[in-house]
Amino acid sequence: MSATDTHRRDPVEHDLKAAPTAPQARGRRGRRRRLAFSLTARILAINVMALGVLVAGFFYLDQLQRDLMDAKLDALAREATLLAAALGEGAVDTAGTASAGIDSTAAATLVHRLNLPIDTRALLFNADGSLAVDSWRLPMAPVQTTELPPPDTGRGIVGRAADAAYEWITARLPPRTTVPLHSEPSEPRAADLPTVMAALQGSAGGAMQRTEDARLVAVVAAPIQPFRRVQGALLLVADAEDVLESVRNARFTILQAFSIALGITIVLSLFFAGTITRPVRRLARAAERVRAGGGRKVEIPDFTARNDEIGRLSAALREMTDTLWVRMDAIERFAADVAHEVKNPLSSVLSAVDTARRVTDEDQRAKLLALVGEDVMRLDRLLSQIADASKIDTELARAQREPVDLRAMLTTFAEMQDAAASMNDGSEAIRVEIRGDGPFMVQGVEDRLAQVLQNLVSNARSFSPPGGAITLGLRRDSAAIVVSVDDDGPGVPAGMEDAIFRRFYTFRPEGEAFGTHSGLGLSISRQIAEAHGGRLTCANRYDPAGGVLGASFRLELPVADAVRAAEAD
Repeated sequence: MSATDTHRRDPVEHDLKAAPTAPQARGRRGRRRRLAFSLTARILAINVMALGVLVAGFFYLDQLQRDLMDAKLDALAREATLLAAALGEGAVDTAGTASAGIDSTAAATLVHRLNLPIDTRALLFNADGSLAVDSWRLPMAPVQTTELPPPDTGRGIVGRAADAAYEWITARLPPRTTVPLHSEPSEPRAADLPTVMAALQGSAGGAMQRTEDARLVAVVAAPIQPFRRVQGALLLVADAEDVLESVRNARFTILQAFSIALGITIVLSLFFAGTITRPVRRLARAAERVRAGGGRKVEIPDFTARNDEIGRLSAALREMTDTLWVRMDAIERFAADVAHEVKNPLSSVLSAVDTARRVTDEDQRAKLLALVGEDVMRLDRLLSQIADASKIDTELARAQREPVDLRAMLTTFAEMQDAAASMNDGSEAIRVEIRGDGPFMVQGVEDRLAQVLQNLVSNARSFSPPGGAITLGLRRDSAAIVVSVDDDGPGVPAGMEDAIFRRFYTFRPEGEAFGTHSGLGLSISRQIAEAHGGRLTCANRYDPAGGVLGASFRLELPVADAVRAAEAD
């Protein structure tokens, strides 16, 4: 790759490759790139570009200049027609002869009496193409002068700058109207003037032309034909610089309006861009401080009062930051809890192993080895559930949600549990009570919802007395489906209805060996329920006398989207 190719590589790629060796240079390049492609620059460029295109279109597609030229030619053509008619009546000698011709003396007198404007020249040609009268060469003709441009004083810097800008713009715009050169020979002849030759053939016409000194003139020729017979031609050449002056004045007016509109556009664009970029920059700086580890003292600016996209972005960043800190706190607590829970069985294992080295009684050693085995199994269960709890959020975020029929799930689950109970002593029964009409469909991951149900039934079985019953309830409650798991156990201690869902919280039934449960089952179940947009709660059941009948766990899950859509239709 050549040096030029390397230089032209994408700046983002260049920054990424330079990051490990030149972070300060990368930061400077990033700042320059942000300035060059900032929202303010883009908004300003788009608004100014739209206004500039409009003004450039007026200059380039200049219909005004063509209209003024046409109007000038029409006025001069009418004047030429009237003058040609007057000359045909009073300056054509036809008395007593078969031929006719222009009476130069009478024509010159008539042209003088008409008092043509000083910038208009009248040329009369005979039928043979020879020049008969030139209004600028008559003895009584006024002296021709060339008006010099006014001195450039009093215009000021702004005026001179406007003139320079106008000349710069018009010089670079391609010409839209081509104007031919107007030749002025010292001895004009009809053969050198196409418009005059056309007039001698009976056709009037005209065009805009430019003189050798770049002045714009209107040229019109009309036939002199008394009695429908062409006896000569009249050519009027009038100065048309007033057309360009009118166009120039109109363009200057447009430029003045453009300057005012440009100033207003820039001010409003900067103000509008500021309402976007300033809060975005503040949010970006706050996010950078959070990323850099500024701690909880970093506060995301609150723009929610704006009620627009910036306000929603501010609210989202604030919620994201709060959620991030909650998640980090939860991770810290989880790590501390894991260390504590793993430390207990490890301490027991170490103590048992150390004691087994010193004892000589085989029975005592066997008991110690059995204790080590129980602790190892406890560690295995604990680590398995810790791994399960740590990956639930990520797994549910990636898993495909599908409609799940809770009626079929509960019925199948109850049959499986009853079959398992019958293989033992058959003293335990699981009943399923379904109240209300379905459908009982939710959107979720079926395996994880079955895991919640398994955890709740396992927990109920642990606290149910021999011969007790576990009741699974299912009902529709507005936009939610409620699954209840009721047992006949001692219930939940008062005030601990929410604490039992904390990680590693253990409330053991009487007679249960220590370490049988890890204290993660209910916590995982609530985690799965909340990931599905639902909730899991617990409360005691009471008899009319106020006695505790057992615990009741309530799982609420939102109705599947397809069901809500069908009901809405």
